Amino acid sequence: MPINTVAILSPGDMGHAVGQLLKQHELRVITCLTGRSDRTKGLAKLAGIEDIEDFDEMVKTSDLIMSITVSEIVPALCKEVANAIQRTDSNLLFAECNALSPETTKSMEQIITEAGGRFVDASIIGGPPRNGSSPRFYTSGPNASEFEQMREFGLDVRNIGPNTGQASGIKMCYAAMTKGTAALHSQLLLAAETLGLYEPLMNEFASGHKAVIDRMEGWIPGVPAKSRRWVSEMQEIEATFQELGMTPHIFEGVADMYRLIGSTDIADENPETRDKGRSLKETIEIISKNLV
Repeated sequence: MPINTVAILSPGDMGHAVGQLLKQHELRVITCLTGRSDRTKGLAKLAGIEDIEDFDEMVKTSDLIMSITVSEIVPALCKEVANAIQRTDSNLLFAECNALSPETTKSMEQIITEAGGRFVDASIIGGPPRNGSSPRFYTSGPNASEFEQMREFGLDVRNIGPNTGQASGIKMCYAAMTKGTAALHSQLLLAAETLGLYEPLMNEFASGHKAVIDRMEGWIPGVPAKSRRWVSEMQEIEATFQELGMTPHIFEGVADMYRLIGSTDIADENPETRDKGRSLKETIEIISKNLV
């Protein structure tokens, strides 16, 4: 089925940038901003995404809905979309693009397909589109080939298999490395700061692990602005490993670290408003003040 109109739910940091890229490739991009925050409304306006005030009308108008939101609200969002599909008798493709465990993704597929929609497992690896670039959209499942149309509109789509759960699985494994490492680095630096050993430790890293310092300086100052929404993502990674018969406890600790970082004042910032001049050392000093 040709894709002419795409709805983005919701046009936040990633979603609005994806929508903007699709519009640049002359695709109609819509959303429903009813009840959304002023920030989300502002990002949607910035991207030129069209606001359809009635949710059912948005669903009825869409050929494809791309769910790009926070992991913890996905079940409620899928049910809202499923109810709208049933009310409007819509025949649309629903791409679940969030950080979910494979089993959670399969349960979302059931909600959408039982309502009459078509489902594709998708996951996003990489940052929001910038200067015409696209993050990788890994897809899998019986409708993944249909989503490949989005390559025509600027997205880097990579179909990796016929089974729902494969695309979400690669996201879980990848995020376990990137965000798990950021949490580990944050914890060890907080420990060093509290022990009065920050500078000696960084000097030791500099003697043989310069790449580690570069990674910490590049990642950690930006973590507080994202930390609260990463908690539910870490819980999905916990579930993934537990489903595979491995310990979930490593990522229980990672989730705890993001809760700690999220309890700081600088976590009130968002990716647009955060102090981009704040150094790694300053970030660690601020977070350390929230230690009991």
